[in-house]
Amino acid sequence: MPNLDIIDAHHHIWRHADQPWLNGPTVPRIFGAYDAIRRDYPISEYLGDIKDNGVVASVYVQTNWDPSRCIEEIAWVQSIADAHGFPHAITGFADLAKPDVAATLDAMRPYTRLKGIRQQVHWHENPSYRFAPRPDVIAGADWRRGLAQLAPRGLLFELQVFTSQMASGAELAHAFPQTTFVLQHAGMLEDTSDAGRAAWRKGMQQLADCPNVFVKLSALGTFVHRATLADIQPIVSDTVTPFGAERCLWGSNFPIEKIWTDYATLAGNIRQAVAHLSVGEQRQILSETAARLYRL
Repeated sequence: MPNLDIIDAHHHIWRHADQPWLNGPTVPRIFGAYDAIRRDYPISEYLGDIKDNGVVASVYVQTNWDPSRCIEEIAWVQSIADAHGFPHAITGFADLAKPDVAATLDAMRPYTRLKGIRQQVHWHENPSYRFAPRPDVIAGADWRRGLAQLAPRGLLFELQVFTSQMASGAELAHAFPQTTFVLQHAGMLEDTSDAGRAAWRKGMQQLADCPNVFVKLSALGTFVHRATLADIQPIVSDTVTPFGAERCLWGSNFPIEKIWTDYATLAGNIRQAVAHLSVGEQRQILSETAARLYRL
C-alpha cells in the first residue's frame, strides 16, 4: 500500500479560556470522560501530533466560542496560520438565523483562509447527544435565508445531523443546489444495532443522491470511545459505496479522538480502511477531495 499524503480536513486547536464547555463543570458528553483535554491544545502540540504522519495540509473547524465572538475566533486562527503555516483553511461559526448574518459574513471576508461555516444543528432524543434546541432548525425560514448567504460568498456549509434528520438534510440540499454541504462525521452513526445501521445507510443514500453533498470520514470513534480498524472499517466502506471516493474526505477530529488514540494510529487505520480501493480513490479520500472543497 502506498504511503499517500493526507489532508486533515477536521481538527481543532484551542485556548482553554475560550472554551465554555471545557471551563465549566464536567457534564456528560458524547465522547465520554474528557478530563485529559480540559486544557490548552495549541498549534505546537497539534504539529507534534501530526509529525511523520504525512499530513500536508489541514482544516480547522470551529470550537464553539461564545457566538458573539465568532469573528474573533476566525481572526485568532488566521493569526496562528500566518505564524505557523497550519491550518490551511478555516471553518468558522455563524448563526444563520440571525437577521444580521450577512453583515457578520461580510466582516469575515478579510480572513482569507475562511472557506466554510459550521452551525451544529444535530438533535437527538438522548439529551446527552443533543446540541440544537430542536430537530428541525434547518427548516426555519430565517435560518434558510441565512444559509442562502453562503454560496454567493464562496462558503460551504458543514452539515452535522443524526440519522433521524438525514431525510430533512437531503431535502435541504435539494432546495439549495448551489450550496456545497459537507456531512460531518459520516452521519454520526450512534445506533450500531442491525436496525440502526440499516436506518443510517438509508439516510446516507438519501444524502448521497444529492450531488452537492460530500461526507467527512471523521470522529468515527465518538460513540464507542475508541477508533480501531474494526470499528471504522464498516463505516468507511458503507460511506464510500453510496458517495464514491470523489465525495469523501478524511479528518482526524483531534484532539477529541486523542482521548482514546494517538494520531499515528488514527492515520494508519484510515489508510488501511481504504487500502482495498484503487490508488486514485485513496488519494481522493485522503487528500484530493479536501483540497478541492477547501481550495487548498
